[in-house]
Amino acid sequence: MHELPLLVRDMETSGCRCDGGQPKNFTRPCLLLLLAEAPAHGYELLERLRPFGFDLSDPASVYKTLRLLEQDGHVTSEWELSTKGPARRVYSITADGRDMLQAWTHTLAKNREILGLFITRVLGLPSSPALVDAPESRHAPTIRHGGTP
Repeated sequence: MHELPLLVRDMETSGCRCDGGQPKNFTRPCLLLLLAEAPAHGYELLERLRPFGFDLSDPASVYKTLRLLEQDGHVTSEWELSTKGPARRVYSITADGRDMLQAWTHTLAKNREILGLFITRVLGLPSSPALVDAPESRHAPTIRHGGTP
């Protein structure tokens, strides 16, 4: 399956030599979350994916993932007619999609625990990178490469 591109690099990680990126297939739970919040058409979903760090230079990959989610029974779609332009396909989450979203949430929460352990151990090293707290506790901290605390 073709996944979306890696996380957009920000000023803090632009010098990073690691590959970075989201967990494998991270597009799926993101789309399920967005559709659990509200049904939407593909273009709207593209815009709403940006805060999750996706570089959306290839929108076809989002539509491919939506088709796969529909084949798996996690989303449905209907054509919405418009008086201002062409008809658009609007996607909605199904009950199975909500179950899958819960499963992804459990898995991602466990991964967050593991990543937290990793970061704690790295910060315990004598020459650890500086850790900068995010403004809000809901967001992950940023690691500044090349510095010491």
